[in-house]
Amino acid sequence: MPYVDKIAREALGYVTVEEPPEDAGELNYVITKVCDEFLARKGRRYNHINTVIGVLECAKQEFYRRVAAPYENEKIAENGDVYSDRILPAPGAFVTLPQALNISDDRL
Repeated sequence: MPYVDKIAREALGYVTVEEPPEDAGELNYVITKVCDEFLARKGRRYNHINTVIGVLECAKQEFYRRVAAPYENEKIAENGDVYSDRILPAPGAFVTLPQALNISDDRL
């Protein structure tokens, strides 16, 4: 989760880049160097490698949730949807997992 407190953000100020990456290759390089530094300090062990992979995956998902999905929704509103009503659920048709599993609230 990237939402660390202000004290931690100030302490982690070292991860800022003087000149932001200009393209995908440079962005990949910067991210790779941060991961490399983490592993160099922690050690190349399965747990630490797994931690890096997990953090990258969570960062990807959070970026998609906060940035990509809203952008895509704007473009759907602007240009129209590409998915047909045949495959999209009807409005209000979404159910929670407990509802789908027929679990009552008192069992949660």
